[in-house]
Parts: sequence; C-alpha cells; structure tokens
Amino acid sequence: MSAGSLESTAEGAPQRNPVRWVVLGVICLAQLTVLLDNTVLTVAIPSLTKEMGAATSDVQWMINAYSLVQAGLLLTAGSAADRYGRKKMLAVGLALFGLGSLSAGISETTGQLIAARAGMGIGGALLMTTTLAVIVQVFDADERTKAIGLWGAVSSLGFAAGPLIGGALLNHFWWGSIFLINVPVALLGLVAVVKLVPESKNPSGDRPDLLGALLSTIGMTGVTFAIISGPEYGWTSVRVLVPAAVGAVVLAAFALWERRVPFPMLDMHFFRNSRFVGAVSGSILVAFGMGGSFFLLAQHLQLVLGYDPLQTGLRMSPLALVIVVLNLTGVGARLLPKVGTPVAIAGGMGLLAAGLAAIAVLGADGYGGMLVGLILMGIGIALSMPAMANAIMSAIPPEKAGVGAGVNGTLQECGNGLGVAVLGAVLNSRFAALIPAVAAGAGSLPAALSHARTASERAAISDAFASGVQASQLVGAAAVLAGGVLAAVLLRRAERGAVPAGG
Repeated sequence: MSAGSLESTAEGAPQRNPVRWVVLGVICLAQLTVLLDNTVLTVAIPSLTKEMGAATSDVQWMINAYSLVQAGLLLTAGSAADRYGRKKMLAVGLALFGLGSLSAGISETTGQLIAARAGMGIGGALLMTTTLAVIVQVFDADERTKAIGLWGAVSSLGFAAGPLIGGALLNHFWWGSIFLINVPVALLGLVAVVKLVPESKNPSGDRPDLLGALLSTIGMTGVTFAIISGPEYGWTSVRVLVPAAVGAVVLAAFALWERRVPFPMLDMHFFRNSRFVGAVSGSILVAFGMGGSFFLLAQHLQLVLGYDPLQTGLRMSPLALVIVVLNLTGVGARLLPKVGTPVAIAGGMGLLAAGLAAIAVLGADGYGGMLVGLILMGIGIALSMPAMANAIMSAIPPEKAGVGAGVNGTLQECGNGLGVAVLGAVLNSRFAALIPAVAAGAGSLPAALSHARTASERAAISDAFASGVQASQLVGAAAVLAGGVLAAVLLRRAERGAVPAGG
C-alpha cells in the first residue's frame, strides 16, 4: 500500500485515513460529473437536431464518440494511473473533461461538437479508472465494500438525475448549457482533488508497456465500434465485420504480448484466479442486463405506454432511488460479510432478473406492474454490483488497482453495448415477425404506424412492438440469471481453494 493511503501507528498497525470519507465525496463528485453528462445528453437530442441541423448520423456520433474513445482507453488509462500516480491522473482527467465540456458548449458545428465529445472521452476514461483505484488505496478491506457501494450509488444518481436536470436546463437555456454546467463542477473537483486526495502509485516502478497500451486501445476501439454500429448497419455488414475482426485479432495479439513482456500492463495470470473470472463473468452479464433493460425501458414507457421524455425519466427514477438509498444506508455492505460474496452476487442478480421479468409480464399494460419490477431491479443491483466490483478489485494486487478499475470499466462498457445490441436485435426480430403486412419492412414503430390506415392496424402494430419489447426483456432476464449462477459457482470454487492473484 502506497504512502498517503493508510497511515501507521507506532506499533505498526494500520491507521485509517482520517479524511477518507471526504476523499470519497470528492471522488464521487468527479464520477457524477461524467455520468450526468451522458444521461443529460439523451434529452437534448431533439434540441441538437433542430438548432444545429444535425442529421441522425451526427447525433449518433455525438453520443458514440465519447463511448468509443472512453472504452478504447480504459485499460491504458488504468495502467497510466498505476505508473504515474492515481491522484495525478484523476486531476488530468477532470481538467480534460472540463475543457472538453467547455469546447462542446461553445461548438458551432456538429463536427466541433463530435470532436469535443471525443476529447471528453479521454478525460472520462481517466476518471472512471482512477476513482475506483483511489477507493481501493484509501479504504481498508473492512470499509471498502461500503465505499464501493456508495461509489456505485453515484452511478444510479447520475442515471436518475440526468434527464431531470437536462429537461430543466433545456426549458430555460439553449442546448450548450448541458455541457457548460460541467465546467464549474470539474473546477471544484479539481481543486478538491489537489488539496485532499493522497497520491498513490505502483511502488515497483514497472517500465511502461507502450505496445500493450497501443494494442489494447486499437483492439477495444475496434470491438466497441462494431458493437455500436451493429444495430444500425446489420451484424453481417462490412462496416461491422471488419472492425470486429480487426479488434478481435489485435486483442488476441495483446493477450499474447502480455504473456511474454516482463512488465505487462494486464497480467494474464489474473485469469487463472477463479474469483477474478467469476466476478468478471457476472459483471459482463449484469451490465448486459442493465444496458439492455434501460434501452428497452425508455422505449416501453415512451412508445408503448405513451409518456413524454420527462415523464419517462420520472418513472424510471424509482430504480435509481432504490439503489441510492440501499447503498447510502450500507445495507449491501452489512449483508455481504454475513452471506458471502457468491450468495450476495447470485441473490442480487436473481432479483435483477426477477425485476426484468416482472416488467415484461406485469408492466405490459401499465406503470403499476412496472414499478414492482423497477424496485426489484434496484434491490438486485444494489446487492450485486458493489460485491462484484469488490471481488474484481480484491483479486488484483493493490499496486495494480488502476488496471483493475480499467478492467471493471471495460467490462461495463462492453456489457452495456452488447445489451443494447443483442436485446435490440431480439426486439426488432420479434417486431418484424409479428407486424401486419401493411407495414412490412418498416424499421421502427413510428415508421410502421405511418403505414397504418385503420385503428385496428395501428393497434396490431403497437401490439407487435409491445410483444417485441416483452420478448427482449425476458431474454435479458434469462441472461442475467445465468450470469448470477455462473458467477456464484466460480466464486464459491475460488473460496474453497483458488490460485492467488497474479500467481
């Protein structure tokens, strides 16, 4: 453990950092800045389309440029934080994110805005990795689960508050205000980081793995680009297959290189650790279920039940509020030592799956049944996500905490993207199979409804879309449940006798 994280008493026993909870507050502020921006942007799409004359492809790249850059750089950012200092990289990330937000807010063309969003993605990658890595350094094992739970609660708060804040800003100001609001928050966070957060880095001073960083960035960018492009261009199109193939080949080369280099960026021996593999497997499938379900929930509420964007945000907020309340009160942190990591993850993912299924079955005709599902999902996420993040980080040596956070962030990005892509494909397939002949070939619900000539045809089209949403939600529930069982089995096996991390 590096200097500044945990002090020592005269007897040599570790003493907890006296300002650790203030440090956590600073870290959560930095995290919230990133998360709010992503969710706020979704409600600004109509304004951007109208005021900037943005085409659909432009809007997609305004959103995707950030995700693409961030996902491609997460592992590299985590490695840089371990080597050069997590506090230093956290400050750089806040500065880059603030400058990117300023550039986005004053952009005059769609190209400028897309470039600014890409720049924000660099800062976002540094923030996503360093915040979790600093928590591992500042908190000991007894308090780490609670700290990670609070850190995870911020993600849910960003999800819930983003559309509401965005709607309020857009009602009074122009679209640039959703970016400029980040600037003072980033400045405040930067000052607090410099003054309060202790520096920590890998004490061994490993040589930088430049080729590994290049390969991981190219590989992850290729795979992420394919996942983002698949739903729009088709999974068998050249635009998807080529970057997917390049990404897969480069990532394979990255794995081979990491096994041979003396100072690897990502030690491949971690994947021999059943605890690490179990947490990784669960994390991917929880992110898959969450990413896909949020995508489906928004369409369910707006296109099936007929709510406007602000009403949709309000009705989705109970999910986030349950997570925030449970993590703020430390329910998950207190429960984890009593039931153990495997049971906490399996139980949490089981509840998440039950919530998705409840929304599919009970929420088909109204919000009342959906509310039950949202509450179950919130409880499940609050129990499973901190336990999985803690399992991943505890399976990796503390000096590699940045890389561990990079792995965690990369898995979430890929899982979210796959969830949207796969569950979206299930929705489209089911919709196309059930749609009346009058609207055959329509690629969306609004397009299909434009072909309807009678009320019965409109009802049949709406029913086909609702059935597609229901089918995809049930597929997501099954994937999450399978992930919970798999993660629990692997983690239980690890507890009975696993290979030590890095061994």
